[in-house]
Amino acid sequence: MGCVLGKRSAGDNPAPREASSRRRPSSDESSVAVTKVSSNGIQLRKDAEHTQSNRSCHTEDFPATDPRRTGPDPCLRTPPRWPSWLVETCGDAIKDWTPRRANTFEKLDKIGQGTYSNVYKARDLITGKIVALKKVRFDTLEPESVKFMAREILILRKLDHPNVIKLEGLVTSRMSCSLYLVFEYMEHDLAGLVASQGVKFSEPQVKCYMKQLLSGLEHCHNRGVLHRDIKGSNLLIDNDGILKIADFGLATFYDTHHKQPMTSRVVTLWYRAPELLLGASYYDVGVDLWSAGCILAELLAGKPIMPGRTEVEQLHKIFKLCGSPSEEYWKKSRLPNATLFKPQHPYKRCVAETFKEFPPSVPLIESLLAIEPSERGTATAALNSEVSDLHIN
Repeated sequence: MGCVLGKRSAGDNPAPREASSRRRPSSDESSVAVTKVSSNGIQLRKDAEHTQSNRSCHTEDFPATDPRRTGPDPCLRTPPRWPSWLVETCGDAIKDWTPRRANTFEKLDKIGQGTYSNVYKARDLITGKIVALKKVRFDTLEPESVKFMAREILILRKLDHPNVIKLEGLVTSRMSCSLYLVFEYMEHDLAGLVASQGVKFSEPQVKCYMKQLLSGLEHCHNRGVLHRDIKGSNLLIDNDGILKIADFGLATFYDTHHKQPMTSRVVTLWYRAPELLLGASYYDVGVDLWSAGCILAELLAGKPIMPGRTEVEQLHKIFKLCGSPSEEYWKKSRLPNATLFKPQHPYKRCVAETFKEFPPSVPLIESLLAIEPSERGTATAALNSEVSDLHIN
């Protein structure tokens, strides 16, 4: 199910936000057009085809010479093999796959960049399909670096859902310190659409996106995966309005019956749950649901609702909107940073008042933005909740 995009009302651009991980289209590239609005959601379409691809993006791994014009690559006479370190860490996950060589893809454009990775739009020279290539950098001599990289592959291979990005293959590089992950290509991300002038979502459209987000999260959580970085730039949208959760670089496996300590240094600041800001090392699906609540409120408001610049400011914004934790919370939680961040004067919760213009969505926002993690429920509960009004005909 896709969602139909309506026009934004006239006015100023949204307030500045954290930069999206995906490049914004320039004026000479294809744009998103508005089609008819229906109760079934949002549908996006292109006004024009992309202009001629920028071929200056080639690197030594992707030579400018196209194998389709010059004949088979001599390197392909010897079938590529998986590196030994990859077999040791991801053996079962890749046993049914054949490794691809980098020169069987043509880079077209750089569309994203992270601390340890770059993302490119590329063409599969064998099938002609447009894909997204995520180049991950790591150190094969550092076990933790390899383990961190391999975890994303293991997680993605465990997930299979219409609202979760699909890992389609792996590309081995001549350089042993990098690996390319091949993904289906998505034209937009939610952060870019929210920030776009001329785009404003109606409540039915917001609910359509939220239903897809919660469905994807439900799938992840049911398979023991925490995403730990839900934000607009990691929610990709295709031209049919289908939303897919992407970028599992911070994701991890978890088991509710055998809890293990985890780092609290996860999730982009504006979408980080209060328990993480307070240093919690034992947490669960509540951190993803808090982020989903921030996304819901942001789609309704048309801008990020708690854009803190520091952890202290972020907690202050959370307490001003969601109320300060009770004394019982402070005593029970015993969080490492509790004494540092406990406010001197208590704040009253004002979520309902803040979002009073969107009464059907208030109960779900109240639930997802609960200070107490256990009160946020589950993705399944949010999807099945009558008050959330997510059941769209």
